[in-house]
Amino acid sequence: MPQPKNIFSYRPYWAARFGISPVLPMSRAEMDDLGWDSCDIIIVTGDAYVDHPSFGMALVGRLLEAQGFRVGIIAQPDWQNGEAFRRLGKPNLFFGITAGNMDSMVNRYTADRRIRSDDAYTPNGEAGKRPDRSVIVYAQRAREAYKGVPVVIGGIEASLRRIAHYDYWSDKVRRSILPDSKADLLLYGNAERALVELAHRLAAGEGIDQIRDIRGTAFMHRGAVDGWIEVDSTQLDEPGMKADHPDPYLAEPECGKTVRITPHTRPRRHPRERTVIRLPSYDQVARDEVIYAHASRVFHLETNPGNARALTQQHGKRDVWLNPPPIPLTTEELDRIYELPYTRKPHPSYGEARNPAWEMIRHSVNIMRGCFGGCTFCSITEHEGRIIQSRSEDSVVREVETIRDQVPGFTGNISDLGGPTANMYRLACQDKSIESACRRLSCVYPDICGNLDTNHQPLIDLYRRTRKLPGIKRIFIASGLRYDLAIRSPEYIRELVTHHVGGYLKIAPEHTESSPLSMMMKPGIGSYERFKKLFDKYSAQAGKEQYLIPYFIAAHPGSSDLDMLNLALWLKANNFRPDQVQAFLPTPLAIASAMYHTGKNPLRKLSRRSANVNVVRGLKQRRLHKAFLRYHDPKNWPLIRDALTRMGRNDLVGNGKRHLVPKWQPNPEHGASEPKRQNRPGHANRSKGMKGKIRIIGQRKARQRRN
Repeated sequence: MPQPKNIFSYRPYWAARFGISPVLPMSRAEMDDLGWDSCDIIIVTGDAYVDHPSFGMALVGRLLEAQGFRVGIIAQPDWQNGEAFRRLGKPNLFFGITAGNMDSMVNRYTADRRIRSDDAYTPNGEAGKRPDRSVIVYAQRAREAYKGVPVVIGGIEASLRRIAHYDYWSDKVRRSILPDSKADLLLYGNAERALVELAHRLAAGEGIDQIRDIRGTAFMHRGAVDGWIEVDSTQLDEPGMKADHPDPYLAEPECGKTVRITPHTRPRRHPRERTVIRLPSYDQVARDEVIYAHASRVFHLETNPGNARALTQQHGKRDVWLNPPPIPLTTEELDRIYELPYTRKPHPSYGEARNPAWEMIRHSVNIMRGCFGGCTFCSITEHEGRIIQSRSEDSVVREVETIRDQVPGFTGNISDLGGPTANMYRLACQDKSIESACRRLSCVYPDICGNLDTNHQPLIDLYRRTRKLPGIKRIFIASGLRYDLAIRSPEYIRELVTHHVGGYLKIAPEHTESSPLSMMMKPGIGSYERFKKLFDKYSAQAGKEQYLIPYFIAAHPGSSDLDMLNLALWLKANNFRPDQVQAFLPTPLAIASAMYHTGKNPLRKLSRRSANVNVVRGLKQRRLHKAFLRYHDPKNWPLIRDALTRMGRNDLVGNGKRHLVPKWQPNPEHGASEPKRQNRPGHANRSKGMKGKIRIIGQRKARQRRN
């Protein structure tokens, strides 16, 4: 893997003389107070501006400020016209467009395509403050506001749409976001390295249409690119008809001629750094689902920064070109980014308005990035990559002290030390050369790789050190835990259970059955059972009554009605009654989304004869799968009873412990308790008479026993 330039080694831009802003400006008045006549870079975001490293606009804004650039923020602008995009004037270098911390479609719609009633990233949680497909809308409005100013798009929404992709909300394959947004450049993944280089090169006078060599960027172009070797992967690698080679010994060669037999030779390997893979075109993947699955497989095999090749995909008369992924940040670089001078609170212009997302994370610390789990339904790998980037212990401790000393409302409890995963801190391949050459999609599936260092001691040491800081009462762990990794370190589980669980620990087995688990690339339920034994053991030793709260996904590709029934029976046997359940939501570029759209499995080499994957599409079946997870809710009993009858499992309908749902349906006004028998009109006297007869018979039997 090439060694990149340190992002803090660039010569600061001349505007560094203005110094550090108390908060990045959102108005011309604030710019005037800072003595600015213009902004060098304006960031347009779909989130309310919170000056905290967990919010993308603040992190990249402060990073660019540290490079000497004057950065302004336009947060949640009115997108009906371009006026709001002129609020800070014309930027000297470029507009940076992002939908925010979440994909705008995921933010606005549920898994059942219903519009959400709130938005955690908006003051007071108010919904409707961002448009659908925010990046496209914002980019077009920025272009209208100031023609000729470069438009650069980034963030999770742009990252997940960098090539042609299946769009769940419109139920069709859409083009790359680049031609739709008409952006000049797309930065994908955690783009700090690409962003800093781009800003300095534009400031030095390079045209944005000439900047084509930055890793982690994508752009539109026409024609072939000089100096690159193209590998065609637009078709399936299907074996063709067998062709018989002529046998030189069957007949005498003509006089004076000889027959040359050419031995088979392995094709020469091309240098990966100058090789580009041509993916199937947008038109191909839009009309052919098997080709779409094939394109998904090829794309995901080119995501390791150590060996990934460039990709290109035709969109009409032009191509989308993707440079290889960015080189991960070093610990030193990550430390400096998270220790920039954030105020760690919302912009003052919001006044006393609540910001639900900020309230959730204001007392938490991000200690790492990336995830090598490779779960097919998750977009972390497509955005952050598989290589773990960890902060130093000293840097994390300094941030905890900053929260303690500066964040209003802090009571001594850190809500989380984590990241995409709670327990991947400093875990990595033991051999860097193997890591650079590896093309596995997961380091832990189907089994934990033998080259993976699973030592949890650095994380244990970090927990212990932060716990001892003056003024810190408790350190909680709220990030998702990889229990299959945790069972490799019983000492870590002991430390976690004894000191960092507040009564409940949420983990995500996702399912119990092998078919959906294999499509998810998740470990079997046996790993969960082993973790639970250790969890219960160490909780008892600590004298604490603590519980695991498992999370499961309904309607994931590979799940059948029988799989969901077995999961429901497992939940009942283990006395779990989930309050909230998650239905599978196909997000762009995820492997499971390709399964959902195509009914094929991109985890394996594909052909026209590849086996189909069971896909849950209809709303009724999706509701049934969710109902199985909430088998205890009376509202779901009619749906489950009908399904059990159809499946020939009426033995699970009844009022005993072995049954899944009862035969009776409660009156909604009386709750879930079995209703008492009500006497019919005109039968009250007979009922009383029957009770009297029963008492008389009982008395006679008692006398007979005494005699």
